[in-house]
Amino acid sequence: MTSPTIITCAVTGNMTTREQHPRLPITPQEIADAAIGAAVAGAAIVHIHVRDPETGRGTMNVEYYREVVERIRDHATDVLINLTTGEGGRFSPSDDEPRVAAPGSTLTHPEKRVAHVVELKPDICSLDLNTMFSGTAVVINTPRNVTIMAKAIYEAGVKPELEVFDTGDIHLGKALIAEGVLREPTLFQIVLGVNYGANPSTQTLAYLTSILPRDCQWAAFGIGRMEYPMLAQSWLLGGHRRVRMEYYVYLKKGVLAEDNAELVTKAAHIIDELGGTVATTSQAREILGLVAS
Repeated sequence: MTSPTIITCAVTGNMTTREQHPRLPITPQEIADAAIGAAVAGAAIVHIHVRDPETGRGTMNVEYYREVVERIRDHATDVLINLTTGEGGRFSPSDDEPRVAAPGSTLTHPEKRVAHVVELKPDICSLDLNTMFSGTAVVINTPRNVTIMAKAIYEAGVKPELEVFDTGDIHLGKALIAEGVLREPTLFQIVLGVNYGANPSTQTLAYLTSILPRDCQWAAFGIGRMEYPMLAQSWLLGGHRRVRMEYYVYLKKGVLAEDNAELVTKAAHIIDELGGTVATTSQAREILGLVAS
C-alpha cells in the first residue's frame, strides 16, 4: 500500500497575471480566500506569495504576509502554511555597466528575504538553491546566502522546502547537508520546465529523484502543459505534488480553471485514479515530521 500523497497548492506566485486569468488572487484577502478554498478541496499545504495590490507585482511586504497568514489561521483551518522566500533574489545587469543593477532587479540581503518567516513562523518556507537565468534576470542564490537564510529559518522553528531546478541544485543541497547547514530529513521540491532548467520528462525526473538524499521527502511539478503528466510521473516515482495558479491556470487545453480549488480537485482525482490517496493535513504533518502547533 502506498503512503498518502501530499498536495500543495501555490495560489498565486509572482509571474502569472490577471491578463492570463481574471480571477488570479492579488490582494491579501483574495490570496487567503484562495488558500482556504484549496484546503477545503484537499490541499494539505498552501504555498504563499504576496503581491502589491496596486501593481499586482510580487513583494516582500511583511504586513501583506501577516494579513494573509492571520486570515488563514483565523478561519480555523489546520492547513499547513508554506511562505516563499524567493523574492529578493533577481539581478538584471545594465546594458551600459553590467555591474550595476538594471530596473527590475530585486537582489537584496538574505536576512531581508526571510524577515517575514522569522516574524510569522509558518510551518514551512521555501529555500531556493538555484542560480540560473530566468526571464530577463539572473536568479542568484549563493551558498553563503542560502546558509544565512537556512540558519534564520531553523532558528524560527520552520522547515525549509528546498526548491531545485536542475542537477547542480541537488548537489548543492547535499553539500549543505554534509556541512550541517541543512538538517535531515529534508524536503525537496523539484521544478521542471523552467527555461534553461530541468526538462519536464520522465527520464529527467527519474534521474533527479535518483540523486536525492536517502530518506528525504520530495515533490515535483511541471510548468505549463506538462502540469498533469508530471503529476502522474511524480506519483509513480513516489513523490508528492504541487498544483497552482503560480505557473498554470488551465484545467485542460483551452479551459481556464475556475480557481485554485478546482486545480486541487483535479490533482486529487488523478491521484485517486492512479490508485493513491491524498494526505490529510495531519498525515502531511506526520510525513514531514512537523510538530503540531
